[in-house]
Amino acid sequence: MQVVLNIISVENEIGLDGGEMTMLIVKKFGGTSVADKERIFNVAKRCLEDYNKGNDVVVVLSAMGKHTDELIAQAKAINPNPSQREMDMLLSIGEQMSVAFMAMAFEAMDVPAVSLNAFQAKIHTTNEHGNAKITEIETDRIREELAQRKIVIVTGFQGIAENNDITTLGRGGSDTTAVALAAALNADACEIYTDVDGVYTADPRKVPTARKLAEISYDDMLHMALNGAEVLHSRCVEIAKRFNIPLVVRSSMNRTEGTVVRGREAVA
Repeated sequence: MQVVLNIISVENEIGLDGGEMTMLIVKKFGGTSVADKERIFNVAKRCLEDYNKGNDVVVVLSAMGKHTDELIAQAKAINPNPSQREMDMLLSIGEQMSVAFMAMAFEAMDVPAVSLNAFQAKIHTTNEHGNAKITEIETDRIREELAQRKIVIVTGFQGIAENNDITTLGRGGSDTTAVALAAALNADACEIYTDVDGVYTADPRKVPTARKLAEISYDDMLHMALNGAEVLHSRCVEIAKRFNIPLVVRSSMNRTEGTVVRGREAVA
């Protein structure tokens, strides 16, 4: 089955009420969440909580820790002005390491899992190296793996151009991958795990009086993103709004409730 993003019809609800209905949940974890062995296993255990309830789980990962910065520094040491195509080839290594290590962690826990890169997951993009946009996702392979009760782990931040070159999606690319996959798979929820435990009225690391929001509308979140808030990239929010994908922003480091991002009519 081929899913073209501009014709998907998504009718989702958060549906996190503990019912027995099987759900398909997309979970995205950033680089700090998978920075080392301990954190990788922490993420694996959190994913198992939903998997063990009978839910289908798709995991999207960023590169580990500061790995991307290290690759950029190594590239600049060889060529101060490398082509963006070759940078995309290089930077895609980071996410492939993350998903492979995560699959190995699940294997060590006797949990069936498979890692997929953008080519294997068939995430098609425009030809703009360094800032490509997702145009289409073919979901057959992912659905086949889910049908075998595997946890599917997909590289964030990258796609495949028309000529099969690797592309990267730019800032916030892994969030964008997660939301686009949630739309293509008609997921019941998309959870974005970051180094903060939700969306705040200001950066809590800079403003001690910042207040965490229980929920926020797509439009308000988009306004914050366009004005410099780093918790979600504007492109990710635009896709979520377009396909009515409810997002939950929370921390992988604690168990506090996060922030739900959804349509204004659903926000109290």
